[in-house]
Amino acid sequence: MPQSIDLANHELLALTRASLAALRAALVRDAGPTAASYLQEAGYAGGEALFASFSAWLREHGEGPPESLEVSMFELRASEYFRDAGWGSLSIGTLRDAVATLDSPDWGEADPASGVDHPSCHLTTGMFADFFGRIADHPVAVLEVECRSAGDARCRFLVGNSEVMSHIYEEMGQGVGYEAAAEAIA
Repeated sequence: MPQSIDLANHELLALTRASLAALRAALVRDAGPTAASYLQEAGYAGGEALFASFSAWLREHGEGPPESLEVSMFELRASEYFRDAGWGSLSIGTLRDAVATLDSPDWGEADPASGVDHPSCHLTTGMFADFFGRIADHPVAVLEVECRSAGDARCRFLVGNSEVMSHIYEEMGQGVGYEAAAEAIA
């Protein structure tokens, strides 16, 4: 059963999904493609506070620091945390042992009513880049490859080092599917 997070003590605030969707729509309308980088930058800026909140949440649940958790326990606890924080459910896995995957059928930033033609959870990609970079203790890149805003059944984010993610992004730009691009790396 989800538990609430004391937002003020975790240096978080509640923002309605409708407000986030309206903000994204206004940025896209007024800034065009540049809106994605603005949202990614904002998400990345919040990563440090999000990581601190996750660390505090783990302590509140009787766990040690994130880096001390076994992989399976980290996956479970991270999923519980993001759900409790209102972002939605999150499944963590891997794709061809080349990249980590983060999947959600109900991710909070997604707006299925927006009808966009490409993944658009840009705030999340920035946030995940900082958050998971802290877990990995080195910079990571995040690429959303499926999005409920674009009509997909789930949001799927790929997480990996910048070289791997650049390769996947470039291959996708050439019409190669992300799974095939990841398979070529593994």
